[in-house]
Amino acid sequence: MWAILGVIAVVVTVINLSLYAAGKDYKLAMAMALSFTALTICADYSYLNGWIKAEDWAALSDVVPGMARAFWLLTIVSISLNIAPIFLERIRKK
Repeated sequence: MWAILGVIAVVVTVINLSLYAAGKDYKLAMAMALSFTALTICADYSYLNGWIKAEDWAALSDVVPGMARAFWLLTIVSISLNIAPIFLERIRKK
């Protein structure tokens, strides 16, 4: 589920940037992209919860360290890309 939500977040981010480039209202797409980013992280934590309940410590110790770094990076990139049109619009208005 987290992979599907992640792909949706990427697609909606591209739509957000495309709408901004076309001069159309992009704010709904921006909100949707950030929401799908949050849902992706929540879905993955739910997935990890299954490993905790099964006490699969080996899987957790293998996956969580790298995944934590990846989620930090991808979340920062998602936030940056999705709010970039707001800053670009402010710069353009000056």
